[in-house]
Amino acid sequence: MALEHAILVSLLEKPGSGYELARRFDRSIGYFWTATHQQIYRVLKRMEGDGWVAAREVPQQGKPDKKHYAVAPAGHAVLDAWLHEPIEPESVRHDLAVKIRGAAFGDPSALMRQVERYRQVHSERLAHYLAGELRDFTGPDAPAEPDGMGELQHVVLRGGIAYERMTLAWLDDVLATLHRIHARTGH
Repeated sequence: MALEHAILVSLLEKPGSGYELARRFDRSIGYFWTATHQQIYRVLKRMEGDGWVAAREVPQQGKPDKKHYAVAPAGHAVLDAWLHEPIEPESVRHDLAVKIRGAAFGDPSALMRQVERYRQVHSERLAHYLAGELRDFTGPDAPAEPDGMGELQHVVLRGGIAYERMTLAWLDDVLATLHRIHARTGH
């Protein structure tokens, strides 16, 4: 997937300025596809030049005008063509998994702090996902009947929640194993 596709999806969900789009990447879609604010602005400019998005100037009080972006018909066509392309299964490249295997040839206790830090990151991400789910889908202020877009956003979020829970369970297993080895070997 290219950043352009992630931007098209986000703008179809809700048109907005480059700043608003970058904030959405920070809050939601960025957990599944990351990009810096500079990358987003650079790609938006190229997409505008290619006719994939249309921009209109929005005057601001005491600040420079901002551009408000929406997907143009050409962008819809690009996204539709991309949706029809087959997806190849992703290859797994996991530095932590290789380090865990490598710990058999060194001091496994040295890896415990890294695994604990890694676990903390995933724990915080799960908490963020669960808070978003409560806010947007299951809480008292969530829409009673989500539209198709909301249902698809929720199924992606549920996938993220399931992934984080699975990762945390695996990391707990890794830590327990490292502690057992450390207790047995003193390393």
